[in-house]
Parts: sequence; structure tokens; C-alpha cells
Amino acid sequence: MGLKVLLILGHPRRGSFCEALADGYAAGAVAAGADLRRLSLADLGFEPDVLVPSPRDQEREPAIAHAVDLVAWAEHLVFVFPTWWGTMPACLKGFLDRVLMPGFAFEDRDDGEGWDKLLVGKSAHLLTTMDTPPLVYRFIQRAPGLNAIGRATLGFCGVAPVRSTIFGPVKPASAARRAEWIEQAIREGHSLRDGALTVGQRVRGRLAAWFRSFRLQFHPMAWAAYALGAAGASQATGRFSWLAFWLGLACLFSLELATVFTNDRYDYESDIRNRHHGPFTGGSRVLVDGSISLASLHVAMLIALGAFVATGLALATVVSPLPSLVILAALGVLAIGYTVPPLKLCWRGLGEIDVGVTHSLGVILCGYAFQGGAWTNPWPWLVAVPLFFAILPAITLSGIPDYSADRAVGKGTIAVRLGPRMAVRLAQATTAAAAVTAVALLPRLIDSGILEAILLLIVPYAIAQVVLMERYLQRQLEPRRIDGLMALALTYIVFFVAIPLWVLV
Repeated sequence: MGLKVLLILGHPRRGSFCEALADGYAAGAVAAGADLRRLSLADLGFEPDVLVPSPRDQEREPAIAHAVDLVAWAEHLVFVFPTWWGTMPACLKGFLDRVLMPGFAFEDRDDGEGWDKLLVGKSAHLLTTMDTPPLVYRFIQRAPGLNAIGRATLGFCGVAPVRSTIFGPVKPASAARRAEWIEQAIREGHSLRDGALTVGQRVRGRLAAWFRSFRLQFHPMAWAAYALGAAGASQATGRFSWLAFWLGLACLFSLELATVFTNDRYDYESDIRNRHHGPFTGGSRVLVDGSISLASLHVAMLIALGAFVATGLALATVVSPLPSLVILAALGVLAIGYTVPPLKLCWRGLGEIDVGVTHSLGVILCGYAFQGGAWTNPWPWLVAVPLFFAILPAITLSGIPDYSADRAVGKGTIAVRLGPRMAVRLAQATTAAAAVTAVALLPRLIDSGILEAILLLIVPYAIAQVVLMERYLQRQLEPRRIDGLMALALTYIVFFVAIPLWVLV
């Protein structure tokens, strides 16, 4: 059985040029072996307006009921329609309003937190005619109609990817030019012999999934802390090796990749239950949504670990090998042991401490030792203290959206062990501890002039962060996404790296 394709002709008149394009696409698709069904909106009798508060409650005419069945059946949706006034005709807009109803195409969540996409796994192709020059439509008008259907409508319901083909300007086009467009539509349909996605779409989809799995949004903070350690050592010794710096950074990047890959692997049971995942919590979702297979992720884990070992050994040839390898080994055990058995530190209530140590003292000590600084020197250990406390609020708060899922699988985060409210209280306490230790330690370790920046930036920000967490507690909300608080807490960490680094460099 071939690819299941539903072709929807969204022109209100019969005998249009859009119909000729649809016929051409259909001929090519059938020749490619597709199992194709068609709907022509000019032949459907239905009320295009939603006359009740929710379209799911409106009586479904036979045409709408049939269309819902066909959309559910299809693997690939093809829309052929004219672009009028920059967007779709009224009949197509009414069709989408009636068919893509809640409970079928999407579902609002009971807690009011976002929605579930119910048409995931389907792809789409938009073929449209217009009199506007295509380049003007795409780059000056910014393709309002294609965005309305492809992103705001189909994308909202989980249909992806959605590609588009524009035919135009139609009005001045000769008969020969129109015949070329029909041949192009035939080729578009015939391309389904290789599947609904183009080679480019498949490559971009794979690359996008792997980039998501890297969780790059969390890496720069560790890189900056590593640079802080390197700058401190350079100031103490008067030397700096770019080769050691970049080899060390590559080593830490490889370890970070191995860590996020193993997190996705060993947190899968929690992630699959997590309805409150967001950009900062719940993993990368690549295993949950099937965009990367478990076998591929295992290979990536081995490659990342191999790169960590290889770059670590290469680093040992240009720096003092013993302390560097010992520090890297300890950091590797703590990082991988965050979720990997037998340590599984995040399952035992130690994950927050683990992240705080590895992303403060661990990377600062690496930067310091790789540049020839003595690891026994108290400087990197003390500089790491305020950063350690600054990291704890963010990593503690990240357990709140994941609370229900983590508790269901027995993952003992701070939020699970103490409860969400006490976790927020701990985040408030560590926010204050970070500011206090910054005032007490950083002027002595970096430069006395840094105190002014701490008092003007860190202390007011810490007060604001504590106050906003208190307001969150006063609302007495159930554990859910807290993207605002998470962004606030992650930004707080920046001060403890950026200010000292600015003074040292």
C-alpha cells in the first residue's frame, strides 16, 4: 500500500487553474504509487462559520464528518488553493475552522498549560496560485497565507514539516507558462515515490533533532566558568596556552554531550510521563517524540564518551598530566553519574548538588589546572562558591514542572523529597547565599572594585528573584511549567561568571 495522500482543492469555483494543478498533482501521485483521495470544497455543502462556542459542539454535516475521517486517514495532506488578499479563500478558512476541531486536531490541557498536538506524524504540501510576484510575497509581504496555514494552523496541530510551492504571477502568464506549471505539479506529485519528505526536509529534520538533543542552551554557562578558571590561572602564572584552552573546552563539550544523551536515555520513563516539559525541563524529547531512535542515541553516547577520553588524553600531552587527568576523571564520574547507574545521583536526592559542583568548581578547576595553576591553590575553590549557590536555585526549580512525572517513577529530586513548596524555599535560600558569598569572597579574590558591581547588579537581582518566588508560593499553584522563574534563575547565574571574567580579562 502506497503513501496515504489527501488532496484538498480549496477553490470555490469549478474549472479553475487550481483544479488543473490539482489534477496534475493527482496524476503524478497516482503514478508514483500513492493511495490518493480527493476533496473539492466547491462540491462540499457545509456551514463554514463556527456558530457555537466550540467547533466540536457544532453538528457535523456529512461532508464535514467525511472530511474528518479522511484527514485522520491521511499521512500526507496536500492543499491546492489561490492566494487572495495575501491569504486563503473564505471556503478553505471555513473548512479548516470546522474540521480541525479540538478533540480531533488538538486538545487543550485541563490545567490550562498549553495544548496537545493530535495530528503529529502527518506532513503537508501547500500549492498556491497568485498574481503577486512570489519573491515579493515571500520576502516583502512575508507569506501571510502560507504562514497562517502552515505554521499557525497545521503546525499548531502537529503537522510537520509543511512545504510550499507558489505558482505566479498567474494573470500575465502565457498558455505555455501555465502548461509548465501543470507539468511541475505533476512532478511534485510524482516525487511522492520517494516518500512525502524531500531529501532536504529529511536532512534538516535529522539535523534539527540532533541539535535539540545537544541542549546547547545550557552549554555556554559552563564554557564561561571554564574561561573564568583559565583567566584566573593566567593572572596567577603569567602564562596562557590557547592549545590547552581549546583542547580542554573540546573535552568538556564532549562530556556535556555525553551527559545530556545519558540523561535522555535514563530519564525516559519520567520524560514520557511529563506533561509540563518546556525549554528548560523535561529533557530534549528526542526519544519521546521518536525523532531519534534509542539505538542512535546509544551510538551518540559512545561517540561523545570516546571524544571525551581522546581529547582528555591529548590534553594530557600539553599540560601537567596527573592533576588534569584526575580532575577530568572525577568530573566525568560526577557528570555521567547524574543519571547513569549505579550512581544515579539525581534519583537519590543528590542531583542538584552534583550539577552545582560540576558546573561551578568542576569547570573552574579544569580551566585553572589546564593553564598551569596548582589545583591545591584555594583561589578556584573559593571563586566557585558563589557560583555553586547561584546554580542551585535554577536546578532546584527545574524539578517542580517535572514533579509529578519524577514522583511516579521514583526519581528522588529535591522537589520530590521535600515537596515543591519547600523546594522553592530552598531556591530562595540559595539565591540569598549566592549574593552573600559573592559580597564576602569575590572582592578579595578578584579585585576590590568588583564590590560595586555586585552591590548594583547581583544583590538587587537576588532580592527580586526571592520576591518573585514568594509571589509564586502565594498563588499556591500546582506543580506546572514555570518558564519565567526558570529564565530568571538561569539569568542570575550569568552575573557570577560574567562580572569576575570581565574584571580578570
